[in-house]
Amino acid sequence: MNIKRSGSQPSAKGPADYFTGTVRIDAPFSGTAPARISGATVTFEPGARTAWHTHPLGQTLIVVSGLGRAQREGGPVEEIRPGDIVWFEPGEKHWHGASPAAAMTHVAIAEALDGKVVDWMEKVSDADYQAEAKAG
Repeated sequence: MNIKRSGSQPSAKGPADYFTGTVRIDAPFSGTAPARISGATVTFEPGARTAWHTHPLGQTLIVVSGLGRAQREGGPVEEIRPGDIVWFEPGEKHWHGASPAAAMTHVAIAEALDGKVVDWMEKVSDADYQAEAKAG
C-alpha cells in the first residue's frame, strides 16, 4: 500500500502547449507495473480548457466541482457538472475544461499503452469553445 498524503506534492501549472488559460494539476498518480493507470486532479479557471487530444486506451473524468464543458469531435459541446462521470473511447478526439464563467475541477484517469497515455493535437478555437453548450 502506498498513501500519497494530500498536499505532499506541489501543484503544477498546465503547460501552455496543451492548455488554454489557467490550469492547475494536483496530486498526479500512477500505478506500478504491471498496472498502467495514471491520473491527476485538474482545476480549470473560467475559460480554461485542454487542447484537442486522444488517449490510446480511453479516459475517464470524474467532475468534482464547478461547471465545465466537454466535446468529442463531431459532437455538441456538453455541460459537465459535479458528480458527472465522462468516458472518452480509445482514440476519440476530444477536449474538456471550465465553462466561460465558472471554474471546474475533475479527476482525470487514463491507462498507458506502450508507455503512452495521451496524444496532444491542435488547440480548441475560441469560436468552437464558445459554441452554445448542451445542458446535461
